[in-house]
Amino acid sequence: MSRHNDRSLLNRRGFAGALIGVTAAAALPCIGSVAAAPAKTMRVYKSPTCGCCARWVGYVRADGWKVKVVNLQDVTPIKKQVGLLPQLASCHTAIADGYVVEGHVPLPAIEKLMAERPDVHGIAVPGMPQDSPGMGGGGIQDVFAFTRDGRTRLYTRVAG
Repeated sequence: MSRHNDRSLLNRRGFAGALIGVTAAAALPCIGSVAAAPAKTMRVYKSPTCGCCARWVGYVRADGWKVKVVNLQDVTPIKKQVGLLPQLASCHTAIADGYVVEGHVPLPAIEKLMAERPDVHGIAVPGMPQDSPGMGGGGIQDVFAFTRDGRTRLYTRVAG
């Protein structure tokens, strides 16, 4: 190979390397935004007269969540629409980043769900435990995970 061809090849390799470096550097901000945590937003379906639901919404908002409240006279159709198992039902149903969050779920369980992104349909604290967030708070809650096909398991046990 002649000297001219050697330089030409090196210049092309240098240019290709520089182009790859610039392209990769330009892509980094995009990669960062894709890997960023989901926004802390949720939609809550509840009765307009339910005080414990309103207190749970306040509890979640106090942690920085943006909550869109949808007041309904009957939340049962929403529970059916989102595929909630009847044995996991509570007084309100929330949707957060594609997950169902049923009932008086403590924030540490919601944060764990958002961080881990498990292959479940949602999490729930069934019923209305008196020591759960929105009902009085401070107690230890069993939070169950559930799948679309009806499997349930204990997801976490946390204070609320």
